[in-house]
Amino acid sequence: MGRKVSGKPTLSTVAKVTGVSIPTVSQVLRGTGRISEETRAKVLDAARQLHYVPNQRAAAMRSGENREIGVVINQLLNPFNAEVVSGVVDLLEDHGYLVSIVDTRDDADRQDRQLQAFIRHGRGGLLWVPAFDTPESTFDLLATHGIPTVTFLRHVQRKLDHVGIRNAEATALATTHLADLGHRRIAYLGGTDMTFVRKERIAGYESVISGRGLEPPLVWDSLDNKLAGLEAMIALLDEAPDLTAVVCNGDMVALGACLALAKLGIRPGREVSVVGFDDIQDAAVATPPLTTLSVSPRKIGRKLARTLLDRIEDPDMPPTVSELSAELLIRETTGPMIPRVPAKQDGA
Repeated sequence: MGRKVSGKPTLSTVAKVTGVSIPTVSQVLRGTGRISEETRAKVLDAARQLHYVPNQRAAAMRSGENREIGVVINQLLNPFNAEVVSGVVDLLEDHGYLVSIVDTRDDADRQDRQLQAFIRHGRGGLLWVPAFDTPESTFDLLATHGIPTVTFLRHVQRKLDHVGIRNAEATALATTHLADLGHRRIAYLGGTDMTFVRKERIAGYESVISGRGLEPPLVWDSLDNKLAGLEAMIALLDEAPDLTAVVCNGDMVALGACLALAKLGIRPGREVSVVGFDDIQDAAVATPPLTTLSVSPRKIGRKLARTLLDRIEDPDMPPTVSELSAELLIRETTGPMIPRVPAKQDGA
């Protein structure tokens, strides 16, 4: 082409350079219309050389369709959430959608501001982990504006599509595994607030503790990161020196717990067994590799995206609830129960 054009290129610019009409350029760039291959190639080549980028917001206003999706999540720094988002982006971008992501950090006020911003900027759909204590007004806001919405992890029992995990089933599976290995003093480690997800996970753990006649349940709080998991595990062993196994609220806590054991001279999977939850990438390459409940976060992300696309395509279909089962991946941090000999305290 060789022609230099000043200013931001528009449909009119591309049309002028190629000598075709603006509607023809629009049809070529949208992949519609009965356009000859020669004209189509000429328009696409001109658009590429001019660095033309369609104004999606203007197109959305004309067509009533918005190609931007909002993802509202909590604790994006958690590798599990990051892997879920990666799966979401993979599928939605394949279908021509732009994805924008915000982190509520489990703050309902912050979440409200973010959702209002999404509505002002006209997002075409929403994937959402509701913040703890989300008020009724937030659900009313989304319903008023008719935004296609899929909730994730926390099932808010509303008329919304939902994708989640069978949490109680998963932690019951992990606790059963430990009981079958002979462990009787098993704790639940991780989480702080009694969210819907954590309640379910603790319920699954406690059901096996009760059903197998094991030592009483011991639930120990911890933020869901490695440093907090390390500190919490040290405090937990100090409180319960006869402990031989833990079921963790997430892989990050579990990896922190394993670091604590190593710091105390205990090899995970021998004197103390550890089970994580999520199967993030770090779980398989940890030293030793972490036994965990695998929920394939990237696949969950793709399932979330697929559910939202179905909702956008058919706004009137009944709400759907998809709950996925976890698979127990047995690696090296669990093993047969070996009675622990608590370390001697100084001066003992």
